Amino acid sequence: MANLVGKSDATVFGLCLLVTIGFQITSNFANDYGDGVKGTDSGDRIGPKRALQSGALSRKELKWGIGITALFSVVTAIALLGYVFGVGQSPYFILFLALAILSIWAAIKYTVGKSAYGYRGFGDVFVFLFFGLLAVLGTKFLYVQSLVLLDFLPAIAIGTLCVGVLNLNNLRDIKSDTNHGKNTLIVKIGFEKGKIYHFFLLAVSFISFLVYALLQTSGWAVLFLIPYGLIMIHLTKVLRTSEPVKLDPELKKLALSSFLLSVLLYFTVNYFL
Repeated sequence: MANLVGKSDATVFGLCLLVTIGFQITSNFANDYGDGVKGTDSGDRIGPKRALQSGALSRKELKWGIGITALFSVVTAIALLGYVFGVGQSPYFILFLALAILSIWAAIKYTVGKSAYGYRGFGDVFVFLFFGLLAVLGTKFLYVQSLVLLDFLPAIAIGTLCVGVLNLNNLRDIKSDTNHGKNTLIVKIGFEKGKIYHFFLLAVSFISFLVYALLQTSGWAVLFLIPYGLIMIHLTKVLRTSEPVKLDPELKKLALSSFLLSVLLYFTVNYFL
């Protein structure tokens, strides 16, 4: 989006990428640790074996992993914010540093601790806020130090796609989550309503991106929507599936389709608009 207003900076791009990777790895380690300690990752879990569950890593090693990747995230975030705003020279430096720390907290508290919000059905909300609104709008602000109302459309689209990936994971794991007291939104509303919710998430994502594309200055803007063909095939499969275990292959399809969509959006903005 920043390229649409003539802003491009390879250093900001690279540092944003490093911060994102740090957040994601921290989240993965913490999720593995939290579910493992609580016993949610037991023998009835569907999907790939996880580190603590399989014995590949001990609790202590996972704790170290969480600490190291969290520290890496903070250091790279400070480097990014210092480059963009100057250390201590702008109130935005403090604001974004606070948001970075809050992001790490959210990544860890999803499954870790007695008050883990992922066990109380709030995972969808936090994923939408941090992986959607904050990630997209925050990144653009780092480039141009301003936002417009139109920027919320791709932020909503990416956010609902990310929630879609989480929702699919929860649909797949509904039986084991129910058995182990992990009260995700899907456990609360049920499998069939969860599939309708999945349709809603992907529909909102598509509509948001479509409106965003049509409001741009070139008809070529719709090119990045091509992966929605794959996403629609995925959605048809989900709606027709009655056994949660059969949804496992769909996780990779939706995640890869969402990644391809983001890549095509980047190249469309840079080369066709």
